[in-house]
Amino acid sequence: MYLMGLDVGTTGAKAVVFDENGIQKGYGFQEYGITYTKEGYAQQEPENIWQIAKQVMLEAAKESGQSIAAVSLSVQGDAVLPIDRNRTAIGPAQLGMDYRGTVETRWCEEEIGGDKLFSVTGMRPHPMNSIIKVLWVKNHQSELYEKTWKFVTWSDYILAKLGSDEVVIDYTQASRTMAFDLHKKCWSEEILGKLGIDREKLSIPVASGTQVGKINAQLAEELHINPSAVLVTGGHDQTCASLGSGVINEKLALDSHGTAEVISTLMEVPKLTEGMYKNYYPCYCSLLPDRYFTFSLNHTAGLLLKWFSESFCIYDYQEAEKNQESIYSYLFEHMPEGPSEVMVLPYMNGTGTPTCDVSQKGAFLGLTMNTNRFDVAKAIVEALSFESRLNMECLEKNGITVSELRCVGGGARSPKGLQNKADILGMPVSSLATREAACLGAALTAGLSIKMYHSPEEAVRVVTVKDTYEPDMGKYKLYTERFMLYKEMYPLFSSMNKRL
Repeated sequence: MYLMGLDVGTTGAKAVVFDENGIQKGYGFQEYGITYTKEGYAQQEPENIWQIAKQVMLEAAKESGQSIAAVSLSVQGDAVLPIDRNRTAIGPAQLGMDYRGTVETRWCEEEIGGDKLFSVTGMRPHPMNSIIKVLWVKNHQSELYEKTWKFVTWSDYILAKLGSDEVVIDYTQASRTMAFDLHKKCWSEEILGKLGIDREKLSIPVASGTQVGKINAQLAEELHINPSAVLVTGGHDQTCASLGSGVINEKLALDSHGTAEVISTLMEVPKLTEGMYKNYYPCYCSLLPDRYFTFSLNHTAGLLLKWFSESFCIYDYQEAEKNQESIYSYLFEHMPEGPSEVMVLPYMNGTGTPTCDVSQKGAFLGLTMNTNRFDVAKAIVEALSFESRLNMECLEKNGITVSELRCVGGGARSPKGLQNKADILGMPVSSLATREAACLGAALTAGLSIKMYHSPEEAVRVVTVKDTYEPDMGKYKLYTERFMLYKEMYPLFSSMNKRL
């Protein structure tokens, strides 16, 4: 028996077929774009994404589809789209990065209270939250609001198109909306009442790993998938990638390092403390029953190194191309061994957690006539790891202690980068054999549902650690001194950056 994990991401969809040992048996991938119609708007056409999802499923299943026993999903978070009773989209999807609902966010803060919303839902008021987007439609597109049968996320939408018996939303996605009672595991009638949103316009919340029917027979034939394949609720992509990396307890954390860097971990009980609230750490349901999820966010991680290399390393791009290597590998080869003499405040697009200060800007310190571009590149890499260490300190103050980091994404491809991260954090940092952690996490969720695995511990035995980088404690001591300086930079420059 095989399992399929489908990942519907922000800029692309991929489907992977795995056997019971986590070995890849089929793969499909296709990119797509985002439409920015106005400032603050970020949209996608749902039916287009659905067609692409079918194409990648077909590609992945072309040789092994008849052996697929179950299908589950990993999806980008916080997107919302309206559908009619035929499960057809009747408007564009507002993505998580769509921030048009700033007025609605302020209203929630003032009329309901951010601390109240966090204590019930584990989410602070923010324009990315799904329920803010529904409220925006209600306030600005009342006709569309009335015509909409259900406002759904990518999770419930794709499952509905695949043939789920009812339109359901998994707990991980529901608990990111800011309208889901984290304690009672249901929609909060109190919050929906204050927002004036009809509960019937939302999908039925169910736990991740719930079987919701079989794949539509016509679709099964079209996609070359076994018509007996069971549809299983999956979850938010970060929770899926966490399971697909073997992160199932508080001591382990997943470092997903791409355009942004997200460090996520699990909790055995929901942490809805003042510290979690002030540090902007969400608390929502994980894929696993009775465990909860949080993460830190640095949204200019890989983006910052990309900006620097494209702006200042044209010659290096040419040299890297001659050597048939990536620009990032080339830069790492030429970076100084020890700590850079330069320090970088990496807030080119504001800060992430634990301050979430959108007014902040970047800064470069310690430049001399001897500074070269490799010193600056190394300082950028160090700053990103300093941000990780800063967040881990804050998480520990909130009762979440991490002792090992597992890395996926573009940042996990550089051995030198991973070693540097270990040296700065002072803990083991590992890369994984399987790059498609989110798809694997969705597939393992499906496998748990059909009893291919009898526990999460058994399921994650298929996760293979490729390499582990132990910290050099001598360098850790040097980096600790630099880190103490780094922590002074934000308060030092905060006022000046706002004036700029």
